[in-house]
Amino acid sequence: MSELSKEADVVVIGAGPGGYAAAFHAADHGLKTVLVDEREAPGGVCLYVGCIPSKALLHVAELLNEAEHAKEFGIDFGKPKIDVDRIRQWKDDVVKKLTGGVSQIAKLRGVDSVQGRAVFEDANTLRVEGNGSIRFKNAIIATGSRNMAIPGIELKSDRVINSTGGLELKEVPETLLVVGGGYIGLEMGTVYAALGSKVSVVELTDGLLPGCDRDLVRPLEKRVRKSFQGVHLNSKVVGMKEVKKGIEVEFEGEIETKKAVFDQVLVAVGRRPNSENLGLDKIGVEVDGSGFVVIDEKCRTAQPNIYAIGDVAGQPMLAHKASREGKVAAEVIAGRAAAFDNLAIPAVVFTDPEIAWCGLTENEAKAEGKEVKVARFPWAASGRALTLDRTEGLTKILFDPESERVLGVGIVGPGAGELIAEGVLAVEMAAVAEDLAATIHAHPTLSETVMEAAESFYGHATHIYRKRG
Repeated sequence: MSELSKEADVVVIGAGPGGYAAAFHAADHGLKTVLVDEREAPGGVCLYVGCIPSKALLHVAELLNEAEHAKEFGIDFGKPKIDVDRIRQWKDDVVKKLTGGVSQIAKLRGVDSVQGRAVFEDANTLRVEGNGSIRFKNAIIATGSRNMAIPGIELKSDRVINSTGGLELKEVPETLLVVGGGYIGLEMGTVYAALGSKVSVVELTDGLLPGCDRDLVRPLEKRVRKSFQGVHLNSKVVGMKEVKKGIEVEFEGEIETKKAVFDQVLVAVGRRPNSENLGLDKIGVEVDGSGFVVIDEKCRTAQPNIYAIGDVAGQPMLAHKASREGKVAAEVIAGRAAAFDNLAIPAVVFTDPEIAWCGLTENEAKAEGKEVKVARFPWAASGRALTLDRTEGLTKILFDPESERVLGVGIVGPGAGELIAEGVLAVEMAAVAEDLAATIHAHPTLSETVMEAAESFYGHATHIYRKRG
């Protein structure tokens, strides 16, 4: 064993949104904290090659789409001049500002940052390759996840990229195939389609965003089919090879064309947890068949002083879930009464339109045999949606038919990611239909659709008429 270089009350392995939140929270509780990450500055996948750069590029896509949409109102800005280098620089500047800010906050809180790859030597010792060892009382594993490849297909080419490569925005290909119709694939496809690529998406299942409520997906799929070159369901990629003009892709399934050539292929078929090669077998930490570290409601592993949070600790793989778990782990270590007992974890797909949901979904209710009452408010009846010329949206709320408690909320439409916060609060606070229906919402706003969906639970939404039987 190398000479011990540091000692800590808490060592956090991984400096993504979960890891740095855990480290900051532990330091706030007066614990000597060390944050270890392979990158020079905190931020993780989310800040460097995930949430933040993708949303920066999606904002660019939104502006381009809005400018095109403005023609419907009699405003024509002309054909946009796109400077890809400048867009890339702006995106990189956003990332640099955020990671720099997080680094500064770490210093202000007295969190000791160590760069390097960490491996457990035992349940109280961590070796950081090239940077000595750390003796700790408690450790929090926050190593995140990574992109998956297409099973059975190995082709190393600059023309075959994952979401990380897509966010580098080295070029805007004339034709782009997106493999995977989940949220990452659709978000990346949205960006490239707005920048001028002819985008095709191929999805193994019978619908985009597998697992998502079909009522919410329907308006998005309708719009995607207009903006993308092709949407191919019940189909899969079974072969790829590099040819002179690009990547020749071979398909199976319902797709009509069984072979086609694309300038680039973006693979977005999911992510897998980074639980390997950490030395977990040495310390008795259990890992399940999917590679997730097994934890309890306090984020503890089978080794009582070792905790795990975020993507490596199970679904859903979302930054905000990781941050909450990080705070829970830090509070438990600090001796506080804490547990991850949240009822609603919001999920947002930042496409156009956005989709967001939290709590129980109608699909889950049916699978569980749970009786629910579903209230819907179509945005075609929303004055604000009409002023935006975006009436395809829908707000949907699931209630317990007896207690009238809010069990879940789903929204599709512009700004759904912001609107879902009210739904999350309603589920967490056990709000009932009357709480939402009787709360005054500003007019005219899209948030009114939540109020009117709750009103429709009682059969008398102001802007929807239903004949009484």
